[in-house]
Amino acid sequence: MARILITSALPYINGIKHLGNLAGSMLPADVYARFQRARGNETMFICATDEHGTPAELAAAAAGQDVFTYCEEQHRAQHDVARGFGLSFDWFGRSSSPQNHRLTQHFADVLEDNGLIEERTDRMIYSNADGRFLPDRYVEGICPVCAYPHARGDQCDNCGSLLDPIDLKDPYSVISGSRDLEVRETRHLYLLQTKLQDRIRAWVDSRENWPTLAKSIAYKHLDEGLIDRGITRDLAWGVPVTRDGAPRIGFEDKVFYVWFDAPIEYIAATEEWADEIGGNSGGWERWWRADKGADDVRYVEFMGKDNVAFHTVSFPATILGSEEPWKSVDMLKAFNWLNWYGQPFSTSKKRGVFMDKALEIAPPDDWRWYLTANSPEHSDSAFTWEQFQQAVNRDLADVLGNFVNRIIKFAETRFDGVVPAGGEPGPLEQKLHADVAAKIAELTEQMEAIEVRKSTQALRALWVLGNEYLQEAAPWTAIKTDRDRAAVVVRTGLNLVSLFARVSAPFIPFAAEKIAEAVGEPYPPSWPSLDAAKELSRLPEGRMIAAPPVLFAKIEDAQVTEWTERFAGAS
Repeated sequence: MARILITSALPYINGIKHLGNLAGSMLPADVYARFQRARGNETMFICATDEHGTPAELAAAAAGQDVFTYCEEQHRAQHDVARGFGLSFDWFGRSSSPQNHRLTQHFADVLEDNGLIEERTDRMIYSNADGRFLPDRYVEGICPVCAYPHARGDQCDNCGSLLDPIDLKDPYSVISGSRDLEVRETRHLYLLQTKLQDRIRAWVDSRENWPTLAKSIAYKHLDEGLIDRGITRDLAWGVPVTRDGAPRIGFEDKVFYVWFDAPIEYIAATEEWADEIGGNSGGWERWWRADKGADDVRYVEFMGKDNVAFHTVSFPATILGSEEPWKSVDMLKAFNWLNWYGQPFSTSKKRGVFMDKALEIAPPDDWRWYLTANSPEHSDSAFTWEQFQQAVNRDLADVLGNFVNRIIKFAETRFDGVVPAGGEPGPLEQKLHADVAAKIAELTEQMEAIEVRKSTQALRALWVLGNEYLQEAAPWTAIKTDRDRAAVVVRTGLNLVSLFARVSAPFIPFAAEKIAEAVGEPYPPSWPSLDAAKELSRLPEGRMIAAPPVLFAKIEDAQVTEWTERFAGAS
């Protein structure tokens, strides 16, 4: 049994996330986690809300709440909507947790002990109108690289460049809109990434199986030359800056930079799990420390391309620079963007469909199937209502739903609602066994390789095999003259239903559970072997079966028109 550690990019705390966040990290991570559990592997799937930094303070102020209360409410909201989509996190933590505070301060200490952190006098933007320094996202302006007019102080969303607020042209305060800004001196801690450049490059070189997208982003920043990064900010909300367990002199009004503490929360969230669920505070270390058992863990990370630089350069600098035996990522699965009618989905601009609203208009499996079948895996993909309708109607309703309904209804009508006995498989079943075995092998291979789109294509091809078999075997005709032959076909068809529940569960878990229940099979299911003859004779003869309610309601043109109008304002 393998041990698989899975993390998806931490959703930021400022409101419910959009479908782009779901498609580019959390959903494919969940599909992979469900697959690995079905394979019998010990699997730990970790996520958390990212709660520190300027956007949290700004969002709380806009909501008229203190930031602590705001983050508590938003964490619960994000947790609930994630569960609504069936995201099967083993733990959904909080970067504001005591565990993350402790670990962040620990890493800062050991990095400084190793000569990789130093105090520097920094030049930062100060707003006279606001009476405060403006770190990171408190400043916006024109990107010095691509001239995008709304670049943030930490990163340009248009070209992906990592920025410093003083780099921006024509900057203004996000708090007040004031351009009455000046550059003043302040003291901050810097992580000396320049000292780690060669080690980080060698580490990236050693990750041979990373997707091209992840590698290219990593090498872009390495080739441009790493810079030393400030890891503290003039903010009140965040992890306090300490040294050896005591407040650091001169840093009493500062906190660690959100991009320093947020990736550490992957580790801290696992400690949160151990403290709350695992029953002991040491259980998390076997996932994260090679000297405590993590040397046999395969660590897979899922994230959108805008987060890759931090996880291929900055966080590795923390891990490698600590000189401690922490587990680093083996596979970084990076995704492009799911676009909303030519523009990126955007939380800050309220552009696109958000997860809570999505669940109001369609079941979670509809979204899960569409977003995986159209995954922005190797290039950006475009969301359209028409494609969504087609994925639900043609794939789910017409192919899978139709097959399950036809064969079970026929068994209920002509075989008293039980798995029928009688007859022996013939040439048609032997051909089906070979075809099914090949498709299971293909699906398993694509799932192991984390090829999301190709996995959905292989799964749909399996569903199609069932429909083709049923059409050719025609039990409704055979039963008129040869009841035993009809029994073979129905028995085979019902076993296909069981198989489809098992292989579909990672993608459409709610429907898969109903399908498994219809034929009396356990849920969650195990992953099938490549022995198709065995897999298609699992159901015992005489077992009662019952047709499920409608699995997938078709999306009507009128609904598409309504949704197009309803969400037009967000385009």
